[in-house]
Amino acid sequence: MTTNRPGLVLAICCASIVVVVMDISIVTVALPSIRRDLGASVSSLQWTVDAYTLVLAAFLVLAGSAADRFGRRRVFRCGLAVFGLGSLLCSLAPGIGWLIAARALQAAGGTMLNPVAMAIVATTFPAPAERARAIGVFGSMSGLALVLGPILGGVLVDGFGWRAVFWVNVPIIAAALVATTLFVPESRAPRARRFDPVGQVLVLLVLGSVVAALIEAPRLGWTSPWILGLLALAGLGVLGLLRYEPQRADPLLELRLFRSIAFSSAILMALLALCGFGVFLFVATRYLQEVRGMTALAAGLCLLPVGPAVLVLSPRTGRVVGTRGPRGPLVVAGTALAAGGAAAAWLGPATPLPLVLATFLLFGVFLGTVNPPITNTAVAGMPGSMAGVAASLASSGRQTGTTLGVALAGSASGVWWLVAGLGAGLVALALAGTGRRAAATAYRAAGLFDELSRPRPTG
Repeated sequence: MTTNRPGLVLAICCASIVVVVMDISIVTVALPSIRRDLGASVSSLQWTVDAYTLVLAAFLVLAGSAADRFGRRRVFRCGLAVFGLGSLLCSLAPGIGWLIAARALQAAGGTMLNPVAMAIVATTFPAPAERARAIGVFGSMSGLALVLGPILGGVLVDGFGWRAVFWVNVPIIAAALVATTLFVPESRAPRARRFDPVGQVLVLLVLGSVVAALIEAPRLGWTSPWILGLLALAGLGVLGLLRYEPQRADPLLELRLFRSIAFSSAILMALLALCGFGVFLFVATRYLQEVRGMTALAAGLCLLPVGPAVLVLSPRTGRVVGTRGPRGPLVVAGTALAAGGAAAAWLGPATPLPLVLATFLLFGVFLGTVNPPITNTAVAGMPGSMAGVAASLASSGRQTGTTLGVALAGSASGVWWLVAGLGAGLVALALAGTGRRAAATAYRAAGLFDELSRPRPTG
């Protein structure tokens, strides 16, 4: 892949990631309006969020490998078109079921944007230091989009109604589609990977069963045959993945990647970190509107302290990761998440607003320092042919974490304590040491990356 305008390519990728990630959070501030307008239950509201994040998590790896095979720009453009269509259908949904279905279609387009944009960025900036800085900027857009979503959503909901949170995507997508056609060059992996339909079905089975069990358990009960059956189905799916995927020449889940300590730790931390943030995002907007009685715009503005922290810290974190490694930023991120979770456990209807804003600022520090080290650690040191798969798995870990967080937010009464526990776990993982250079060097010596670069026997 060659381009004379790498900065413009980065800007296009950032624009795409903004709309994809923003639609995870922008809808949260509209949930009370959707509930009143469409008569939705709490579980339906959870599905409105999780139908989007679940599809993103389940199909990101497939989209990444498809982009490596058919061309990243081609898949990227297709994703933009599908995402725009899904957004339009969301704005026209006559009922909650239609809205959930349209959200799933919207996410199907998003799966072709998130990991593919990351792969385009990684190949546009091959030098390690430049790539780390570019990933820092890209990560800051991702984190900032999560925060700007409720603020923009509040403006749109109060001014035009909840349907406007989906209309706003259409002109952005149209502009990105034209710019991609004009300025983003095509690129492919050196060796095309074959599709793995069985693996894809198993991944969807595992994630869908777990999320459905978490969302429906408060209504049906944890001992309900349906819930127990869903959990058993998820367990069988995991066993199927562990048995079937190693036999594939080109598996959907490249389990050999997880033999790298750095890569495995990055995926696990992405899962735990974004699970905590998903809980925060779903509960915080409802707390502000339903407990404190704020308008949608006021609730969105209360999340404003998170934005500057993300905008300032993410690029600087990318530079620190490129020069000193990921451990320091991860310790800061885990500490901020744990402190924010502990402080949030004491919030109530009469808590002074400055204390609420200070608590939210801790989550901004967390989000601004967690994404760049996770993404860079997952991609760095991998063979070029695996860039799309590695980036897809990192993105899938984040989306899976967000999905589980939203599902847990409605099924756990002491949900703020869960956030604090996840933060403490993130600190422990960071302190355990996942230095990118040391781990990559050790596993290169063991021949892991040479093995990853070789084609597997057919099977």
